[in-house]
Amino acid sequence: MKITQVETLQADAGWRMFSFLKITTNDGIIGWSEFNESFGSTGLSDVIKGLAPVLIGRDPRRWEQVTQHLHVMTRQSRGGLNQQAIAAIENALLDVTGKAYGVSVAALFGGPIRERIPVYWSHFGTYRVRNAALMGVPELRNYDDLARHAVEVRDLGFRALKTNIIPFADGSLSSYVPGFGRTAGWPELNWDNKLARGVTDQLMAIRDAVGPDMGIHLDLNFNFKTEGYKRLADAVAPAGLTWLEIDTHDAPALAEIKRSAPCPIASCETLHGRREFKPFLDHYATDVAIVDVIWNGLGESAKIASMADVYEVNVAPHNFYGHLCSAISATFSAIVPNFRVMEIDIDSAPWRDEFYTVVPTIENGAFILPSGPGWGIDVNEKAVRARPPK
Repeated sequence: MKITQVETLQADAGWRMFSFLKITTNDGIIGWSEFNESFGSTGLSDVIKGLAPVLIGRDPRRWEQVTQHLHVMTRQSRGGLNQQAIAAIENALLDVTGKAYGVSVAALFGGPIRERIPVYWSHFGTYRVRNAALMGVPELRNYDDLARHAVEVRDLGFRALKTNIIPFADGSLSSYVPGFGRTAGWPELNWDNKLARGVTDQLMAIRDAVGPDMGIHLDLNFNFKTEGYKRLADAVAPAGLTWLEIDTHDAPALAEIKRSAPCPIASCETLHGRREFKPFLDHYATDVAIVDVIWNGLGESAKIASMADVYEVNVAPHNFYGHLCSAISATFSAIVPNFRVMEIDIDSAPWRDEFYTVVPTIENGAFILPSGPGWGIDVNEKAVRARPPK
């Protein structure tokens, strides 16, 4: 079996773009992966195309050899877009390999430990504040609306949700994301008492609505410096969070925050490879290590999880993408012993399901691991091509 063609495809997904990698072999087997170039990874498709000639003529079933060769070739610029490109290739090669042997990708790693993957509803309220009209869902106007929506999520069987900072001001809700330059407050990334008070109000509206047993997570992204994260950690104390999620590239600073935080800390979703995770584990800086399987590739992600296990740290996949990414992340969640919970986006563009041959099943807050060969989900290429990105 030899690789004959490597192709990337993009599709309009509302406020984002979905990207797919298609690897074709000489015996007609096609492997798919989904990757992300909408958020900070502009040009990723071009990087994949640049690496593609190295793949032609190679045996896709020797995926570890191929990916290690790509790492050697990009060693002088490791990480970043190169790592994400290699991950997309690795994940597509795993799909080919599973299909070639007639087994799931999980079977290639010793079979699933679990087939029902606990998930939490991610970006709770966040997307609806920005894109309710596009999604065709009711607008969230205040924290009472947010509380009613939380009850809906709970009643659908979800046992946990994750939200972002959603300030209420001038009679409406809005997003707060200076860490990504989308709202005022960058590059200083300062905090103030009004913002912290609003976070407490937001979380308590949710907590009072869903009761004491529902898991609540808050993602602070890159929106503050160490000082601000400390103050926001104080602000979330009354809500009894499952975790407070923080993005930072300074492991000692995160460890300092963790030591005084009133709840568990989760971090590391923007890291590439074991070398970047190591200082966070060495400093015991995070209670839960979040691994982006789409950025790292399943093979490398499993190695990261094994390393985290030595430090008594459980892992959770960073997964806010499409259904194929969810199948890939669910496979990671299924094969690693030290699994915590899986992120998933329920809110999305209303046509998202068109892009896939299988729509995942979620029952009572658990993602059911697909059972077909490879990832168990294929891409509907015709539907993808019918919606070019805007």
